Amino acid sequence: MYELKVRTHFAAAHQLKLVALKCENLHGHNWKIEVYLKGRELNDAGVLMDFGEIKAAVNGIMNELDHKYLNELECFKSRNPSSENIANYIAHALQEKINTTGVKVSRVTAWESDDACATYFFD
Repeated sequence: MYELKVRTHFAAAHQLKLVALKCENLHGHNWKIEVYLKGRELNDAGVLMDFGEIKAAVNGIMNELDHKYLNELECFKSRNPSSENIANYIAHALQEKINTTGVKVSRVTAWESDDACATYFFD
């Protein structure tokens, strides 16, 4: 089994409902995102998937989130834009963009600060 990782980032504002009072206020983060893809077989070039293809797919998702008020985005209309839900959203959005046979998103980690993150794992 092979696993690839790409790191990226985006900046955005959000408000969280039903959590600590401080987080219910409008505030922002510079999220650091780590996406992991896994697969068993390398292609004829000896790679699982080209990093350029992964980065292009991830960058498309980051452009949807970057410098936005996350609460107003359709993907967060019915759920808090928490780090947990951001990781979940990115994982599922990226999986939809990956068309390489045998390659799947394994997990996504969303760091909201240098010492706090949430990871979404696919089963």
